[in-house]
Amino acid sequence: MTLLTNILEYNQQFVEEQSYEEYRTTKFPDKRLVILTCMDTRLVELLPKSMNMKNGDVKVVKNAGAIVSHPFGSIMRSLLVAVYELQADEVIVIGHHDCGMSAINSDSILDKMKERGITEETLDTVNYSGIDLHDWLKGFSSVQESVAHSVDMIKNHPLMDKKIPVHGLVISPETGKLDLVVEGY
Repeated sequence: MTLLTNILEYNQQFVEEQSYEEYRTTKFPDKRLVILTCMDTRLVELLPKSMNMKNGDVKVVKNAGAIVSHPFGSIMRSLLVAVYELQADEVIVIGHHDCGMSAINSDSILDKMKERGITEETLDTVNYSGIDLHDWLKGFSSVQESVAHSVDMIKNHPLMDKKIPVHGLVISPETGKLDLVVEGY
C-alpha cells in the first residue's frame, strides 16, 4: 500500500466520522496575525503550541528557512494577501536554530540533482536564462541575521502597509523557546 493510499483511506474515515467539526473556523485569522516560518518538521505542532495558537488563530506561510528571497515572489505575495484581504494586522517572521538552510551547500544540491537525472544541459539552460543557481540555492550563516533581513524586506516593501508591525523571532526546535530578534512596534 502506498503512502497516498494510506492518506486517502484515513481521510475518508476522517470525513465520514465528521472529525473535521472541531477544526471549523473562518478564513480570517482570529488573532489577525500572519507568520512566516520554516517548513521544518519539528515546528509543525511545536510552533503553534509554544505561542498559544490554535486552528483559526493565524495565517501561516512556510518555506525553507523562513526566507523572503525575492521582493515579488510568492512568499511576499502571500504576506500581502494576508494583510490586505485576510485581515492580518501584524507579521512575524520565525526562524529556528539548527535550520537546514544554515548548512546548505549549493554544490551538494546540484550534485544530488545530477544523480537523480537533471542533466548538465538543463543546468546550463537555467544559468543561461539568468538564474545563478549557486546564489538561488544558498542558505545563511546566521539565523538571526536571516530573520532580520526578511523582516527588513517585508517592512520596507513598497506595497506593505507601513502601519503593520513586522517582528522577528527565532525558536528552539528542541524546547519551543522564542528569542526576540526584531520588535516591530
